[in-house]
Amino acid sequence: MAIEKILKDDASEEKGERARMASFVGAIAITDLVKTTLGPKGMDKILQSTGRGNEVTVTNDGATILKSLHIDNPAAKVLIDISKVQDDEVGDGTTSVVVLAGELLREAEKLVAAKIHPMTIISGYRMAAECARNALLQRVVDNKENAEKFKSDLMKIAMTTLSSKILSQDKEHFAQLAVDAVMRLKGSTNLEAIQIIKKPGGSLKDSFLDEGFILDKKIGLGQPKRIENAKILVANTAMDTDKVKIYGARVRVDSMSKVAEIEGAEKEKMREKVKKILGHGINCFVNRQLIYNFPEELFADAGILAIEHADFDGIERLALVTGGEIASTFDNPESVKLGHCKLIEEIMIGEDKLIHFSGVEMGQACTIVLRGASHHVLDEAERSLHDALCVLSQTVNDTRVLLGGGWPEMVMAKEVDELARKTPGKKSHAIEAFSRALVAIPTIIADNAGLDSADLVAKLRAEHHKEGCNAGIDVISGSVGDMAELGISEAFKVKQAVLLSATEAAEMILRVDEIITCAPRKREDRM
Repeated sequence: MAIEKILKDDASEEKGERARMASFVGAIAITDLVKTTLGPKGMDKILQSTGRGNEVTVTNDGATILKSLHIDNPAAKVLIDISKVQDDEVGDGTTSVVVLAGELLREAEKLVAAKIHPMTIISGYRMAAECARNALLQRVVDNKENAEKFKSDLMKIAMTTLSSKILSQDKEHFAQLAVDAVMRLKGSTNLEAIQIIKKPGGSLKDSFLDEGFILDKKIGLGQPKRIENAKILVANTAMDTDKVKIYGARVRVDSMSKVAEIEGAEKEKMREKVKKILGHGINCFVNRQLIYNFPEELFADAGILAIEHADFDGIERLALVTGGEIASTFDNPESVKLGHCKLIEEIMIGEDKLIHFSGVEMGQACTIVLRGASHHVLDEAERSLHDALCVLSQTVNDTRVLLGGGWPEMVMAKEVDELARKTPGKKSHAIEAFSRALVAIPTIIADNAGLDSADLVAKLRAEHHKEGCNAGIDVISGSVGDMAELGISEAFKVKQAVLLSATEAAEMILRVDEIITCAPRKREDRM
């Protein structure tokens, strides 16, 4: 009895089999949750928060679904974590990575039940993952020399990424938007320069890409609505000092005329500041903080367009786009870099007026305006588009491309199977299990489309035993199709990230043989 009392009362530990069981069950439950969202015929999930406002999110993005779940099971947390990392790293494949890790664990469970030591399974998985990666490397296509072909690769990748999302109906339209936006970045993976504005109304088809930069603000009263060859000063400064700003300040005066003097002095101070700003020789002033009526009047008199309350993202982007810097003091105009653009004008989108900067310095930036029926649709469209943009910007850097539709998994599975036949000892069982886990992905894609997965995957496997075959699952016609002809491609980087992260996560969960839950600290009664 004395031995039992090492841990505190509320702490619990699970050892050996039970701990492993808990990990497997948790991880497999998470996999089953997201696996229905995989593939072009995957379904969406509605997530409703129980917090204030009961927000509803409708999404198909694995990482978004898993981020919103509050989960107790430690193994499930590992899977959620890898999907988050996948989202940050390459942007797409968030569901696949969880599904693959879960399938690897499902297979491992059977092996452990057959008395194979987890370390043996892990070393088998390691060999298999290495082999699978090499199998992909041999089959990649790289078109970076040929710009035309590369652009069509990008289009295909974008369409493949979008086809499992809400945008699949207009995927050509959106793929074009995404490719144009990424091509403008000229190889940087900084997606800050692509701004996405969501405006409810219209349909998804009305979304468009704008060459310039759009600020979601209105133009002040009595100011020019249109400026050509604009010189823009982007600032972060308080333009509201026409009041004494010290809290609880008391000013004792002996007559009303003194009050007027104080007010006059304050106005003078403001006028000085505006003069300094005008001294930069600008015709557009964008400020992050608010601008009071008085300075606004002064700006209007000088024929300058003043924009207030441009939120911080907006300001940073605007500075980036127009090639200016954010200024907060105005004493030496020569050291401040002004932004430039050819034309500033007001445009209408739906109900709202926005300010449009066109002909900007940095050709890299652009704005994508999304239109849609409701906020939920727009949010989901933004997530989908973001996925596509991430994948494309990664592909521009690492130009290797693979076919999609379950093709890479089958290629890997075939190679891994051959490795299993050559490997002596118990490891070979683990390697074979790895190949079964890979085949699970095309199986799930087929299942989600309501097709007969056993039949299709068997056909696929037979096809893949021929040399240089491009067969994958064509969910539209419900049969085995040629992925090269159908133009279904994926980025090599995404597949590689999926493979490696999933293997590592599965390995980590397999290594567990004990789960210790700590007792919460008791709150002392401070009575």
